Amino acid sequence: MNGCFKTSLVKFTTRIPMKKIVQINVKPNIPMEHGIPKISVNTVMLLESGLEGDYNNFRTNKNDQNPDMAVLVYPIETIHELNEEGWPIKPGDLGENFTIKGFPHSHFSPNQQYQIGECLIEISYECDPCRNLSVLPYIGKSKINEFIKTLMQRRGWYARVLKKGIVKQNSLIKQIQ
Repeated sequence: MNGCFKTSLVKFTTRIPMKKIVQINVKPNIPMEHGIPKISVNTVMLLESGLEGDYNNFRTNKNDQNPDMAVLVYPIETIHELNEEGWPIKPGDLGENFTIKGFPHSHFSPNQQYQIGECLIEISYECDPCRNLSVLPYIGKSKINEFIKTLMQRRGWYARVLKKGIVKQNSLIKQIQ
C-alpha cells in the first residue's frame, strides 16, 4: 500500500415537502344544484368575499356573506387518509376551495396567516361536517351519519381574506404567523 486510502462522502439530503395549492375548486350558482362537488380551475381571483365564480349557499343565505367563511382550505393528506379508510373522496368533493399539500389538518388553528401567491388569508375556524354531503353519490342518505362522524375534526378550515389577488394552481403556501 502506498499510504493513501480512499474515502467516500455520503451526501444526505432532506426533502422538505412542498407546501402548495394542489387544486383550486369553484362551483357557480346553478339553480337546483348543490354547491358540491366543486370543479377544478387553474387560476382564480381571490376577493374578500371568496373566490370569483364560486357560490356558497350556506355562507350567502344563512350567514349573511360572513367574511370569516370566504375560503375553505383542505389538505390532500386528509383526502388520502379518507381514501385509505374506504371513502372515495376526490379534491373538490367536500366543497373546499383550496386543496393544499404540506400542512396536516391538525396544524391549523384560528388567527394563523398564510401567504398564497400574492394573497394573504387568515384561518378563522374549523368547518363542521353537514348533511349536504349526502349529495355525494358514494355517501347518500344511507351513509351520511357515518360520514359525518368520520369527518369530525377533519372537515377543513375556513379563512378570511386579508389581501386579495390572483391564485394559481401550484402556488406556494407560506405560513406568516
